Amino acid sequence: MNLFCREELLRKKIAVLLGGLSAEREISLRTGQAALQALERLGYQAVAIDAGNDLAEKLVAAEIDLAFIALHGRFGEDGRVQGLLEMLQIPYTGSGVLASSMAIDKVVTKQMLLYHELPTPGFDFMRPGDSAENLLQRCKHLPLVVKPSREGSTIGITIARSHEALRHGIDTAAALDGTVLVEDFIEGIELTVSVLNGEALPIIQIVPKSGFYDYQAKYTAGETEYLLPAPIDPLSYQRVQQAAVEASQALGCRGAVRVDFMLREREFYCIEVNTIPGMTETSLLPKAAAEAGLGFDQLVEQILLDAGLDK
Repeated sequence: MNLFCREELLRKKIAVLLGGLSAEREISLRTGQAALQALERLGYQAVAIDAGNDLAEKLVAAEIDLAFIALHGRFGEDGRVQGLLEMLQIPYTGSGVLASSMAIDKVVTKQMLLYHELPTPGFDFMRPGDSAENLLQRCKHLPLVVKPSREGSTIGITIARSHEALRHGIDTAAALDGTVLVEDFIEGIELTVSVLNGEALPIIQIVPKSGFYDYQAKYTAGETEYLLPAPIDPLSYQRVQQAAVEASQALGCRGAVRVDFMLREREFYCIEVNTIPGMTETSLLPKAAAEAGLGFDQLVEQILLDAGLDK
C-alpha cells in the first residue's frame, strides 16, 4: 500500500483515466474532465488519458506515476483497470481489484450484504447459461425490479408490474449482461450516502420529477430535486449512515464510495454500492461533500491522497 503526502504528489505525473469502453463512457468523460480541471487548479501535473484497449501502452509512453480513475462501469470500475495498474505498479485512486470486481456485480454485492447481516431487498438472479424461463417461474409476486448485474446509471433497468413487463425486462437486461438480477420493488424514499475515506457524508434524498431516478433524471439538470440533508428522522439518519460505512467495509472499498438505499417506514434496504461515484455537475458525491464543508477541489484531492497499490 502506498500513501502519499501532497508534496510528493505535486512532483508526480498523474493520469486522469476517463472515457473508457463501457455504456457510461459519456458520463466518465464529464467526471474525468471535472477531476482534471480540479487537479490542475491545485497545481498537480495532470493529463487526461482515454482508457481504451491501448491503455497500457499509453500509460508507459506518457511515463505516468499515478492514476486518478474516473471511469464508470465495466472496463474501469470492475477491477480490470485496477489489475492492469497493479501489474504496471502504478498507484491508483479508489478501491482495489477485489472490491471493485465485487461491487460492480450487484448479485455478489447483495450476497455480501446478506453475509454481513445488512438489509437488502429480496432477490433472485440468473447467470450465463441459466434458463430465463426458470427465473420467470420462480418470480411469484410483482412488482419487481430487473437489472443487468454489471451496468450502472440505471442502464437497462425495468420496473416490472406485469409478467409481460418482467419477461421484457429480463430480455433487456440479458442483452446487456449475462447475469440478470431480479429484486423486490421497495416503495419508499430513495436515499444515497457517500462515504469518503471511511467517513459517511450527509445523506441526500432523491426526488425525481418523473418518479423514477433513471438515466435522464440523473444527468439532466432540473429533472430531480435533491433534499440535503435528507429530512428523515434522526434515528433512521444515523442508522443509514452507519450501514453505508459497514457496506463499504464489507466489500473492502477505499476512497470515495456511494451507497444507495430505499427507506420505507423506518426500515431501510441497501440497494447497491458504487466504487467510483460520478463527479459531474449533477452528481451526488460533490453535493454531499459540499454540505459537509468540502469544496470540489478539496474532494478531488482527498481522493487522490488515498492512492496506492495492493488494496
